[in-house]
Parts: sequence; structure tokens; C-alpha cells
Amino acid sequence: MNRLKPLNCNIILMQCMAGKSRRVLILKLAVLLMVGLIGGKATAQMAPVSGVTNAPKASAPPDDGQWSMAPKNYAQTRYSELDQINSNNVAGLQVAFTFSLGVDRGQEAAPLVVNNTMYVVTAFPNFLYALDLTKPGAPMKWEYQPMPEAASQGVACCDVVNRGAVYWDGKVIINTLDGNTIAVNAKTGKEIWKTKLADINRGETITMAPIVVKGKVLVGNSGGEMGVRGWLTALDVTSGKIVWKAYSTGPDADVLIGPDFHPFYAKDRGKDLGVKSWPPDAWKIGGGTVWGWIAYDPDLNLIYYGTGNPGPWNADQRPGDNKWTCGIFARNADTGAAKWYYQMFPHDEHDYDGVNEEILLNMRVDGQERKVLVHPDRDGYIYVIDRTNGQVLSAETYGYVNSTKGVDLKTGEIILNPAKRTKLGQTVKDICPTASGEKDWEPSAFSPKTGLMYIPHENICMDSEDTEVNYIAGTPYVGADVRMKAGPGGNRGVVTAWDPAKHRPVWELKEDLPVWSGALVTAGDIVFYGTMEGWFKAVDAHTGALKWEFKTGSGIIGQPIAYKGPDGREYVAVLSGVGGWAGAVVAGNLDPQDPTAALGFAGAVPDLKKKTTAGGALYVFALPKA
Repeated sequence: MNRLKPLNCNIILMQCMAGKSRRVLILKLAVLLMVGLIGGKATAQMAPVSGVTNAPKASAPPDDGQWSMAPKNYAQTRYSELDQINSNNVAGLQVAFTFSLGVDRGQEAAPLVVNNTMYVVTAFPNFLYALDLTKPGAPMKWEYQPMPEAASQGVACCDVVNRGAVYWDGKVIINTLDGNTIAVNAKTGKEIWKTKLADINRGETITMAPIVVKGKVLVGNSGGEMGVRGWLTALDVTSGKIVWKAYSTGPDADVLIGPDFHPFYAKDRGKDLGVKSWPPDAWKIGGGTVWGWIAYDPDLNLIYYGTGNPGPWNADQRPGDNKWTCGIFARNADTGAAKWYYQMFPHDEHDYDGVNEEILLNMRVDGQERKVLVHPDRDGYIYVIDRTNGQVLSAETYGYVNSTKGVDLKTGEIILNPAKRTKLGQTVKDICPTASGEKDWEPSAFSPKTGLMYIPHENICMDSEDTEVNYIAGTPYVGADVRMKAGPGGNRGVVTAWDPAKHRPVWELKEDLPVWSGALVTAGDIVFYGTMEGWFKAVDAHTGALKWEFKTGSGIIGQPIAYKGPDGREYVAVLSGVGGWAGAVVAGNLDPQDPTAALGFAGAVPDLKKKTTAGGALYVFALPKA
């Protein structure tokens, strides 16, 4: 990927034709050249014309100033229409209040704000707090302690994280690490219902943020490194009873594949591929977990989500395409029946889970208005897919990729690089991206004002050697020896502003450590994100220029949000607390000198303990009162 993009001078030329003075044009050009060069961290070009690409209104309704689900809306834009905080005044942001979470582990959740109350769920033991925003300092209204089984910590592959809650019709709904989904009364904190979904004795946990669609709570499992079988379950939001369950592997009846299933590509057609594409019975322990993000298009009545890696990582032990792992499903929201599926990475060798976000957009493609989803995958490609039928319209790399050589849009097949195929008993060096991908779970944001996606990701490669592994329920089922390292250039983190219509980056920021936090973009044209050192940053949405930063007490891997307070002011909130897979060296107090620790991630961040410490706190920021 080119790191320095040419300036877009079309606007300047039009100003020349309109009779602007030469002096003014020189000044404007000088400003453009300076943007991103001061400090040597960003490259920039002009943003596309506003309004060309937008999220569908049904999936992204007008902003009411609240934040009721982790991705903000069904389109997963993570965009706030609030604009009090902007590039002219963001430098004045101050701490409005803080709140200690009482848990010093990786804090990946997005806070919720509904009816002047903030709801925060922590990493294990998954405390749920309600804070009163109408009072100074936002004192606690109530606390709910779900008391998950302590043994669940031992089967969580990549820290004991939780990615957030959802508010629906007077209820706050959370998942717990030990596999329960729980609805709590939003006013009192009293438990309404509790449904056991996962079995920790088989290695199943739940870390994802639930979402509610048409009165159904959608929940998937974690545990792809433990030899579990992936699934997505829909629960009745009133009672907690299971309405439908769709597995990611196995016979069509289990995967909810029926007569309405019409994949766009021939490679995804056939009967019982969830069995036939595996060795005998391997699909029963084959992974494909659903621990990421779910989008919903009310106009099409379809939900969209990705499935995780197949197990074990040693691909020689599972010949075949290993359906339906490392792909995207579109399903009927009422019944769960599959509509279409696209597999990004058949027979995955590198742990390239397909669970990352699908941002729903309507945009012009080759002169035609298309309903698309945009999916920045772990394999390093940004897929633009027609969300009505599963056709891949484009697939471009957004970082350094050498494990593959492109995507054939006619067949939908990814083109593998034979030199980077993993092998039993032989170390294959410098596979890029690494097992955690060009981007892991950390979600992107999209602004309809700029037409750009803001992608937090990483720049890490790996050396990998396959090993023999046997399945034992509830124990690691990996079969690989991995050592991660910084990618080309030495920086381990990146934030990229991406134009999904033109399939190219507009600006890029390099960070020393992997960027493991989510992104937030606002109508004030500010992008917020956090670093693993603990810096919470605000940058210009058009140029990437740094406008403000604040050092929190621990590394940030949470999801920032913006909301309107009861006083009418705009606030920005984020959780601080290093951890997750990238921060497990600190959160789990691992030996940074062991490059294989944390499934190899310790090799990429051996210096993390020198840059941050464990923590767990909520930080809320606002401009000074007028």
C-alpha cells in the first residue's frame, strides 16, 4: 500500500477557474501540504464529496443523543450527530468525571447512555453499573453482580473481556463469561431473566455484545481455540427463551440452510457442505464461533454476521474448505434461515476469523446505486459486498499483506501465496498479517459527512509452525507455535481513513503499539480512539491531524461513545484498562520474555509492561461550561 498519496488538486483548479487570487491558492496549497507532515505521522488528501455514500436510514435512524447499543445503530456506523465538540474547540476537552470499575482486566465494552443513565459492564466478573448522569459526578444508582463461574476464566483464550451490553424496552441485557445471557431491569438493577447458553466444560464462553432485533436477543459463543462448535442463538427478549439457533458447522438442518439459501458463488453451493467439507466428525469440534458484530437491515429483514476460525489452527488436520467458518452469513431475522453466505478464507491456516464489523452503506458502484456491507477482515482485505445477494464488488488491502495475492471477484476465491502456507514441523517466517489479523475485533466508524471509514488496526506479522494436537474437551485445541513481530516500518498500530467508494486510503496515522480500541466519529468532524499506552486521542476526520490527547491510567482497548447529557452538553466516554489478546501480557501478568505467550502476541509487545499497567476505569470528557 502506498504510504504517501498524491494531493487531490481538482478543487484548487476549480478555484483558479473561478478567479481566485494566486496568493490565496498558494496559501491553500501550503496548508494541504502541511497537514499530516507536522510531527511526521500522517499523510493526507482531500476527502470525497459529502453525501455520495450514506448508511441506510432504516438501519441508522436520526441521533437522539443517546447510545443504546454498542455499535450505536444497526448499520454499525459508530457515528454521533453531535457537533458541539469540533476541530476548533476539541483542544479544550476536560475530564467531567471518572468511575472506578473495580476490575483491573481488559475493558473492551462500550458504555451505554439511555434516559440520563449510563450503563457500564466490566470484564470478568461482569459487574453491571448504572450511573446517574443528572447528578454531579454521576453517582452509582445500582450495581448488579451476576456471579459467573470462576472456572470460566480458565477457558477464555484471550483474556476475560466483555464487549458491552444492549438496552431494550426497559431492560439492560448482558452476556457473562461463563455463558449466560441476563436481562436486568434498567431502573432497579433487578434480574428479570437468565438463560444459560454456553458450556464452559466444553471450552465455550461468551464475550460478545448482544444485540436486539425485532424482539430477539442475538448471542454467539466464543472458544474457537478450544475445539467448540460455533453458533448464533436468538432469545425472546421478554422471556429469555430460545427462539432459534443456527450452528456454523454441520448438516444444513443445524445451520438453518433451506430452500431460501442462495449463495452468489458456486463454491458456497451444495448440500450439507458443513459436513462434507470436513474430515469425518471434525465439524463437531470445528470452531466457527460467533463472537463479533451483528448488523441488521430492516428493509431486507436480514441480519449479517461473521463466523470465526476453524479448529485446530493446524490446517493439515482438517482438509477441505471447512464450511461455514471464516465467512459472512445473511439470515432472516425472524427465523434465522440463511439467505446467503460468502466464505472469505476457505480452509483457513492463519486464524483469520471473519467476525469483524459489517458497516451497512448505500453507495454508487460503477454508476449504479447498490446496497452494500463493508467488512474490514482480518485477512487484510476490505470487502465491499452487495448485501442483497452476497456478491463481492471489491476487495482491496488496507495494510501490508503477503499471505495472499488478491481476491478473484469472478469466483469469490482468495488467491493464496504458496510461500506462506503453514507446514507441520517447519517454521514459516514473516506471514503478514498475523493471526490476530490486519484488524481484530476493534470496530471501525463511518461518517456520512466525510464518506470515510475510520479503521483502527495493527501492523504485525508472525512466524508460525504447525504442530500435532489432540482434542480434549475444555482444553486448548490450537496446534501451532506462533511468534509475532512488528510489521514493515516497525510501527505496530495504524489508524486508517478509508474511502469505501474509491477503495483507497485517504490518510493514515502510525502508532507504536497495536490500536486495539474502537473508533468513534462525530458530526463535529472528530475521530476518537485510544492507544495501548493509555492515550485517548482526538484527530481531524478530514486530515488525521492530532487535535487533543489525554493520558489515562491504563491502556485503552475500549469503545468510545458520545452522548448528550441532561444539561444539553456533548460528552465523550471511554473505558481504560489494558488487556484483551494484545494486552494479555499485562492483564494476565505473563512473562514478556516468552515470545510464545498469549498465543504468540507477547512476541509483538515485549515492551508493553514498560509502557502501561493494569487498570479499570471510566473516563468522561466535556468542554468547559460556558
